Amino acid sequence: MKILVTGACGQLGNEMQLMAQQHTQYTWFFTDVASVADGAKVSPLDITDQAAIETFVQDHDIDVIVNCAAYTAVDKAETDEAKAHLLNAVAPGYLAEAIQRRGGQLIQISTDYVFDGTAHTPYTEDVPTCPASVYGRTKLEGERAVLAANPSAMIIRTAWLYSTFGNNFVKTMLRLGREKSELGVIFDQVGTPTYARDLAAVVMSAIGQGIQPGIYHFTDEGVTSWYDFTKAIHRLAGITTCHVRPLHTTEYPTPATRPHYSVLDKTKIKQTYGIEVPYWEDSLAACVRLLAVG
Repeated sequence: MKILVTGACGQLGNEMQLMAQQHTQYTWFFTDVASVADGAKVSPLDITDQAAIETFVQDHDIDVIVNCAAYTAVDKAETDEAKAHLLNAVAPGYLAEAIQRRGGQLIQISTDYVFDGTAHTPYTEDVPTCPASVYGRTKLEGERAVLAANPSAMIIRTAWLYSTFGNNFVKTMLRLGREKSELGVIFDQVGTPTYARDLAAVVMSAIGQGIQPGIYHFTDEGVTSWYDFTKAIHRLAGITTCHVRPLHTTEYPTPATRPHYSVLDKTKIKQTYGIEVPYWEDSLAACVRLLAVG
C-alpha cells in the first residue's frame, strides 16, 4: 500500500512521520508546501494546485491519502477567508477527486469548530453542524467536498490538538509559565485536549484495519477547561512561580468565536476499531516529559 501524507510538517504530519517508522510494510510519501518541505523526508506539493495533486497521485500510484494540511489560524481566518476556503474547503476536494480516480481512499482531518459549542452533552457525529467562525465554516465545506467527491472517504473530527512539534497551546503555556508571575486563562470554554500522537495512532488503526467511510470523532478521554488544562501543564512541568487566574471569555475577546462546549463523543470510532482512548492528562504527561528532554 502506498500512502501520501499531506501537511507532513505540521503537528499531526510529524507524528505520522514517526508512526511510519514503525509501519514499514507501507510505502510512505510525505509532502508539504515548498516553504517548509525539507527535501529529504518531505517533498513539496501545493494541495491547492489540482493538476499537481493529480500528477503526484498518479505518478506514485497512491492508494491512501491522509490530509493533515489545513489553514488553522482561527482568528486570522476571519479576515483571510479566501485563503482559508482554498486550503480547508477546495484543496480537500481536489485530493478526494484525485484519489477517487485511483480507486483509493482519503482520511480527512476535521474539527470540533463545525459545531457552535452551545450543547451541554458530547457531540455525536449525527448532530447537525452549525459553525460560528470562518475556520469552522471552511472546514465543514471541506468535509462536504470530500464526501461528495469520494464517498469512501473517512472524516475524523478532533479538537484541542497539541504535540512536541510546532506551535501549540501546551508549548505556549510552558513558555509563559516560566516567563510570567501571573497568567489569565479562560475557564468557561470546555473540551478535551488531544495529543497528536494519539490521533496518529488512530489513523494508523484505520489504515491497518481498513478505512471505514463516514464521519468519526476522536479526542483523548475526559473533559477540562483551558484554565484547568493550563494548571495541569504547569503542575506536570514543575512550574510553581506563575499564578494562573481564571478568565471569562468576555474578558479575552478574539476575532473568531470559540465553542464554549466542544466535547466530542468517541463511541463510534471506539466501537468501529476496538480502540482504547487514553485519558487526556496521561497523554499530556507523556508529551511534557518529551518536551523536558528535547
